[in-house]
Amino acid sequence: MNNKLDRQLLHPRHWPAWLGVGLLRALIILPYPLLMSLGRALGGLAYRLLRQRAAIARRNIELCFPELDHDRREQLVMAHFASLGMAAFEVPLAWWGSDRRLEGLGEISGLENLQAAANEGKGVLLLSAHFSCLDIGGRFLVPHFQVDAMYRPSNSPVVERVMSRSRARHCGTIIQRDEIKKLLRSLRAGHAIWYAPDQNTQRKKAVFVKFFGHMAATTPATHKLAQMTGARVVPFQTVRKADGSGYRLSLEPALEGFPSEDPEADTQRINDIIERWVRKDPEQYLWIHRRFRTRPDRNDPRIY
Repeated sequence: MNNKLDRQLLHPRHWPAWLGVGLLRALIILPYPLLMSLGRALGGLAYRLLRQRAAIARRNIELCFPELDHDRREQLVMAHFASLGMAAFEVPLAWWGSDRRLEGLGEISGLENLQAAANEGKGVLLLSAHFSCLDIGGRFLVPHFQVDAMYRPSNSPVVERVMSRSRARHCGTIIQRDEIKKLLRSLRAGHAIWYAPDQNTQRKKAVFVKFFGHMAATTPATHKLAQMTGARVVPFQTVRKADGSGYRLSLEPALEGFPSEDPEADTQRINDIIERWVRKDPEQYLWIHRRFRTRPDRNDPRIY
C-alpha cells in the first residue's frame, strides 16, 4: 500500500474502524476459553439485534432441514449465532496470534493426501466452504504446507488493509477472487490454492445444481480451473471441536475422475461434498448468507 493511501486511512472517518481493530487485537491476549465464552455472549446479542440476518438464517435452515420442528430449527439459529460470535475472536487470533499462542488448538488429519496431490506438480485446489472458523483453519495449515489464499476484499479500507497484510504474512500469496490470471499462474506453478466456492453466484456465471434439494446458483470454477490446469482437488474442512478444546482440520483424498466432461455434474459433486460437511456440523455453516437468492428463472418467487 502506498504512502498516500496510508495517510488516507488516518482520516477521522476511519477512526471507529481502527478502534475496533485495536480492541480485537488487544482482546486476543485473553485465555482461549474466556475468548470463546465472550464470543458466545456476543453471538447471543447479535441474534437479538440483527433481526434481518437472523431471518435469513432461519429461512435457510427451514429450507435445508425441513425435518426439524420449529423449536429445533430456532435452537439451530441460536447456535449458529453463537458460532459467529466465536468467529469474531477467531479471526483476530488467526491474524495476530503467535504460533505459541495457537499451539495445541489445531488437530490435522490427512496431510498425506495434500502432499500426494501436490507431488503431481500441477497445483492443488484446496476445496473449502464458508464455515465460521474458516480463517483460523488456514492458519493451522500453513505451518505444515505453503498455501496461497483466495479472498473477497472487504468494503472497509481499514479492514481490507489489516486483513490482506495479515493473510500475506502467513500465506504464500493472497489472490483476490477476480484475479483469475494470478490464480492460474499460481496453479500452473504447482501451488496449493485455498478457496471456497459455495456462495450465491450471479446468474450469468452460474450453473444451477442442488444444495440440500434446492436449486442453487453455483460457480463452476472448480471444474474450469481443474480442466485448464490439471490441478487436483483436495477437500479441506475446519470445524470447531464439540468439547471446546480447539479445531479439527481434515484433508480428504483428491477427487478421482475430476474434472469430467460435464461441468454441471462436477459442480453438483462439489455441492454434495459441502452438504455432507454441513449436515455433520450445521451450526458452524454460514447461514446468514442468501445462498438461494438467485433463482433459476427470473420469474421464480423470491426466497428471501
